[in-house]
Formats: sequence, structure tokens, C-alpha cells
Amino acid sequence: MAKVRSQFVCKHCGAVHAQWLGQCSNCKQWNTLVEEVRDRVEERRGTPASLRQRDQRPVAMAEISAEDGPRILLGDRELDRVLGGGIVPGSLTLIGGEPGIGKSTLMLQAALRSPKLTTLYICGEESAQQVKMRGERLAAGEGGPPGESCFILTETNTQNICRQIEELRPDLVVVDSIQTLHTATLDGSPGSVGQVRECTSELMRFAKGMNIPMVLIGHITKDGAIAGPKVLEHMVDCVLQFEGDRNHAYRLLRPLKNRFGSTNELGIYEMRGSGLAIVEDPSQVLLGDRGPRPSGVCVAATLEGMRPLLVEVQALVSSAVYGTPQRSATGFDLRRANMLLAVLEKRCGFRLGQKDVFLNLAGGFRVEEPAIDLAVVCAVLGSNADIPVPMDCCFAGEVGLTGEVRPVTRTDQRIAEASKLGFARIFVPKGTKGLPARGAIEIIPVGRVDEVLGLLFG
Repeated sequence: MAKVRSQFVCKHCGAVHAQWLGQCSNCKQWNTLVEEVRDRVEERRGTPASLRQRDQRPVAMAEISAEDGPRILLGDRELDRVLGGGIVPGSLTLIGGEPGIGKSTLMLQAALRSPKLTTLYICGEESAQQVKMRGERLAAGEGGPPGESCFILTETNTQNICRQIEELRPDLVVVDSIQTLHTATLDGSPGSVGQVRECTSELMRFAKGMNIPMVLIGHITKDGAIAGPKVLEHMVDCVLQFEGDRNHAYRLLRPLKNRFGSTNELGIYEMRGSGLAIVEDPSQVLLGDRGPRPSGVCVAATLEGMRPLLVEVQALVSSAVYGTPQRSATGFDLRRANMLLAVLEKRCGFRLGQKDVFLNLAGGFRVEEPAIDLAVVCAVLGSNADIPVPMDCCFAGEVGLTGEVRPVTRTDQRIAEASKLGFARIFVPKGTKGLPARGAIEIIPVGRVDEVLGLLFG
């Protein structure tokens, strides 16, 4: 085979260099040169014969069949729903998350739950014996022995992987992880930018040509972004983020990109000793016992994707011991919390400038939706006045800089979720359209924060 010729391209400005340099001579940025293949002879071992013999030609759009192909169900209701009703044949899915969050457990568990599917689990981080031990533990939690349709391959060379896939012809391929693979057509260590991009490109062409769905498990950086070049997320069809606090049992599966479904879905799991268990009613689990609570506790009706959730907001306001008051928020944006405190001081006349304020969302969840603002405000003022908020009240509304309560989306779903869990009252923004008729829950429209405080605290 002819020698592979490569070039080095700057990720910042796109300048091309013949050899690697620490600093780009064009934009003067450091460590931005990555290797790219300029002229490569096709690696016959990594290309199936069916793809080499195919004659590609332009096809008119009118001649293309518009029928949707059948999706493959993975035996996991949450995962299938987040993917849009199952995984599409020939698609490439990327799952990222923190180390130890449960990415490998999720996919191995899905493979064991689908005995009718032949799954090839490619492992570059563990040995076959280690995967076997984990599989037995997960299968014991499901109530049966490990399935015989799940095959394990400990290989990191993409050419060998493609050859094994062509021989086995599985229904699903799982790669754990993409950062451990390397291709013989490019120099560089596994995990480098060039290797990750070239390996993903080879697997993508193979998946599309063989019509086999592939799931790639990827690492993330310390900033939370998926490791590797940004083009990695553009190449795949679906990007899923598996997140959660390792100190809590709950895990969230969010779609960041989905070419075959909606990105407004959310999967919720609970990490147990026997693997990941689907949370059937997350609101009931998060709220727990709704008995009498001390001051500073409110319930917010929020949305995670298309799913309504009721989350408990906890606030603690106390006199500042040191000169500078402390501001802390767990699960809530600290900058938005400071904005809400400024609104309370400027528009409502509450002196919180010399008070320590601590916010926490119970259950380890992180909520970025502004509809939780009204519950945060009521929790802070309830803790400041040491007056508990009735636990049969629920809140849904965004607070603006002028102190008004602004409407939020899909209020009817929030009301239905609060009514299902037995709440007696829900405070919603005034002017919300499409409110349901009077039912088991009382709907209280409010226009400003002052109105809410008057109704709650007199």
C-alpha cells in the first residue's frame, strides 16, 4: 500500500502546515495543529465487499422512497423514547458523560435486555472477563442469565473491527469507547484529535453502508464537553448526554442532537447495585413525604424536555457572620439567584443585602428553566420571615426584572402533574392562555411577586 501522506491544519484559523509545530505561524495560537490525511489509499481490509462493489449515482428526490424504515427497539423504554421510538438502522449515536456515571452500564444492560438482537460489544477499556463479570451482575438484576446474543470483542484497531463486523453481521454495535480506537491509516496515539475523527469517519461509512446501527461511548473534558474535535458531534446522527450527581442515585439522559426524533425528551434512571432502573414516577420520588416542613421549602412545577416534574426548592436565609454575605446555589444558576435577590430588594423592599442565602434543589437535579423563579422567590422570603409555605401549594412562573410574573410554556401539563400528585393550589402567571377548567386543583393567576407574597404571608 502506498505511503499515507498527511498535513497539519490549525483548528483556530485553518492554516495548513507540512509538519507539526507548537505554534501556528498564521494566527500565533499554541497547540492548535491537528493531523489530517491528505492522500490515502483505501484500506481494503476495513471496507466490506458489498460497499466496494456498489456503484453510487445521483438519484432524483422523487425516486427516493419516503417510507420510514422500522426502528430497532432496545428493550429499554426510556432509551427508546429518548431516541425517538427506537434506534434507526444505519445510524451513529454518541453517548457522553462523566467517568463512572453509568454509560457502559446503560449500553451493556440494553444489550442484555434485547435477546432477539445480535449485539457486538466492542471494548477497548476492559478485558472480556471484566465485561463478563459486569454482565452477570446486571443479568442477575434482570432475573436471568446473560444473553447468548451479546458478543464481546476486545479490539482497538478499526480495520480489524470492521472485518469482524462484516463476518458477524450483528443487529447492533456498541463501541466502548471511541477514544480508545486507532486506525492504521493515520499516525498518532489513540484519543488524539486526528485519531478520534478518522476512526469515527471509518465507522460512520461502515454503518451507513452496512445499515447497522452503532452506539459510540465517548469521554468528556473537565468542562463537561465531549472530548475530541467538535466535528465529532456533527458527524454522528444522535448525541446523548448522560448526567447526574454521583453522590445521588438519579441519572438523566438528555438528547443534545437527534436527526430522527425530538430533542425535548428526557430519560430518568436510578442507579442501583443491580444496574440502572427506570424511574416510573420521578415527581413522586423527588418529593417524597409531603408532611409539614419548616420555612424555606417550596415545590416548583418545571419541565425537563417534554416531561413535567415537581421539584422541591429549599432556601436558607440567615444573618451574615462575616462582612461579605455568602451566596450559594446547588442545582440552580447562581447568577440568576443573585438577580432574583436584587429584584426582591429593589422592587419589593426586602433587605437581603446583609443576609447569607443558600439554595438547594432536592434530589441532586439541576434545573435551568426560568419557570422555577417563582418557587425560589417564595422559598427565600419564607425562610427570611421564618414562615413556612403550605405544602399543598405549587408554583410555576418566571420572574422579570421589574417584579412581574411572566408566562411560561405548557402550563396545562404542569397543572395536570400537580393535580395528579394531590396539590390543592398552583400559582401561575396571569394572562396564561389555555388554562383548564376548574377541577381538583385551584388555579391562582398572579401578575406580580407582591400578589404572591400577599396571598401566602398576608
